[in-house]
Order: sequence, then structure tokens, then C-alpha cells
Amino acid sequence: MKRFEEHTPNPDLDLDDEPSIVCADPRRRSFLGGVGALGAAASMPMLLNAGPARAAKWPERPITLSVMYSAGGGTDTVLRTLAKEMASAQGWDINVINKPGSVGAIATSFVLGKPADGYWWLGAANYNKFVRVMGHSTSKAWEDWQYMQAANSLASWSVKPDSPYKSFEDVVAYAKKNPGKLSISTSGTGGLWHELAAIIAEQAGIKLRFVPYKGGKPATLAGLQGEVDIAGGGVHEHIEFIKAGKLRCLQQTGKEDIAVPGGSTMPSVGRFLPQLKSSLPVGGVYNIALRRNVPLEIIREVEKAFVAAVKSPAFAAVAKKKYFDVDIRTGAAADRRAAQLETLTADTFNKVKDQIGKKVMTASELGLPTPAKFDQWWPPKGYKPLA
Repeated sequence: MKRFEEHTPNPDLDLDDEPSIVCADPRRRSFLGGVGALGAAASMPMLLNAGPARAAKWPERPITLSVMYSAGGGTDTVLRTLAKEMASAQGWDINVINKPGSVGAIATSFVLGKPADGYWWLGAANYNKFVRVMGHSTSKAWEDWQYMQAANSLASWSVKPDSPYKSFEDVVAYAKKNPGKLSISTSGTGGLWHELAAIIAEQAGIKLRFVPYKGGKPATLAGLQGEVDIAGGGVHEHIEFIKAGKLRCLQQTGKEDIAVPGGSTMPSVGRFLPQLKSSLPVGGVYNIALRRNVPLEIIREVEKAFVAAVKSPAFAAVAKKKYFDVDIRTGAAADRRAAQLETLTADTFNKVKDQIGKKVMTASELGLPTPAKFDQWWPPKGYKPLA
């Protein structure tokens, strides 16, 4: 019987440890040799395989899920869990690789360069909303892709236990006296944690120095190793280190404080910035996407398997452990959410473009409305939901 084995990152281990290829069937070694060659240009892949025999027509060979952020981060954790559940339930082979860089543009270009045959999936966060806003791609989420949404996460700022900044108020007080001196790690310039950190800093009236890393995992490591003053990232990326006493949370973007086992608390940013309360909770969104010109019957088969995986007990357990909110959106609902999030990002980044440090596309250049006019704009001219 074939089986699935998963490497679970240990908080005490180096966060740069890469997952290994896992396949209990020696007959697959010839395929894995080819995968190893691909791994030389990306993170080492992990093959997910289990369950009954594959369908006679599709898929006839392994599927590749290209995750746009590094191994071990929140996006990677969510998508590997979903891939495992889909592989197990459907009898599919799903090969997961990591293609981090340029806030999703590298993975996006990689999948766009492959045939639209259903064997190449994009493992995304936030509907890949940053690539157009940052000028990395002209690909529109609601025209070129069919996204499927699984869950939402929360953002977090954390510091080492011996940090001189004991609270969010300490950070604000120091940063107001010393603009731009405090550093905070992000998952990449123009990425989600950069966006949310910029919004919070703007609302607090402070300027920070943003230090980009290739994903939430290395951004968390930067805080643990003292490379930055503040570790920016997600609650799910910080929680185990907070439980272990290796990080202390200054704020998180949920509506309420989070009580951590062991007695500590992750305070809501709404405590310090009441003007943000109506916008909470806010954070990351986790997706799988197929190119829109993939045969419709394949997209529908993947969508059905995706929804079942999100509703599985295994994914529910991960969501509970990582403080994710399960929120399934597919089809036209996912298209609308993709456009809405990109509209919000274009508006936000143009307000704080002096803190981005790179060219930011305007809403006009992108053919987008202002957030206030989004409901009147959607659906845009020429939009066609998949039948």
C-alpha cells in the first residue's frame, strides 16, 4: 500500500531545512530523478501520493503544484495540507515545489509557461494580487486564472523576549522619535505582510525600515536571529515560537486578543489603533489556481476535490492550530474577491509608495476603480465567469 509521509517543521530546528521527496513506491524512482533535476532550480519537491487508482483519462501523470512562497511558511503549510488531502481522496499524484520570489511573480511565470492541460497548478496567497500592482506581470486573476479560496489568516508583529520594545506603544514611541530606524521583516517587497505593516505604521503615524525576505518563514527567522528589530509575518508563523517563549507578540490583526497556552496574550491591534477596528480581522488568503483555458471539466474536477479537502478533518485541525478562518470561495465569487483585493492593494500602495521603494502601478494604469467605486465597477466590461 502506498503511503504519505510528511515532514513537520520543528520550532527548534533551522527554518531553512528543506522538505524531502517522499514516495514509498520504488517504481516511481525514474520519475523522481527528473523531479530532482527540477529541484536544482527550486526548492526540493515533495510527492504526495495515496489512495485508489487514478482516473483513466485525467490525470494520467503527476500534477505539479508550484507554491509562490518558501517551504515552511503559512502559504506552504496550507497548500501542502490541501494537496495531501486531495491526493489521498482522489488517488492523484501531486508534486509540490516552491518557487519563491518577486511576491509570486516567479511561480506565476513558471505556471504560465506550462501547457494549459491541468497538470500545472499555482499555489498562491491573496489571489496573487501583488504581481500586477508591483509591475511584475500583466496577468489578471479574474481573466487568466480560476482561483479557489480555502482560508484566511492574521498578521502579527513579534520581538525577541529580550527586546527593549515590550509593547506596541514602545515601538510607536521610539519610531516617532527615530523615523525609519526600526526595522521589520516582511515576506517580500510589496507582499502581504509588507502591505499590512505599512498600513499599521501609517495609521500609527510612524515610519519603519522594511526588510524583505522570500516568504514568511525566513522573515520569522530574521526576527529570531536578531537580524531585524521586529519579526513581521502571520500569527500562524509566530505562534509556536510564542508558545515556546522565543518570541513575544506586540500586535495581531484579529478582532480580539488571542490567549496563548502558557499564559501570554497576542493583543489585537484594535486595542492601540481604534480606527482600524472596523476593518478587522485582516490578513492572508490561501488559494490554488488553474489557468482559465484549462479544459472546464478538469477545473470542475479539481474544484470539487479542493472543496472536499478544505472541509476535511485534517485541514480543520491545521486551521484550528494555526488560527485560520476557513472561508471557501470558488467560481465567480473567487473572481470578484480577486479583483476587490487587487483594487484595495493598488489604493493602499499608492498612498504609501514612498515606503515601498519600488514602482507601484496606479489603479488607472491597471484599469481598476477606487475601492469606493468597486461595487459599481464589478463586473468589468468583458468579464465572463466560467460556465
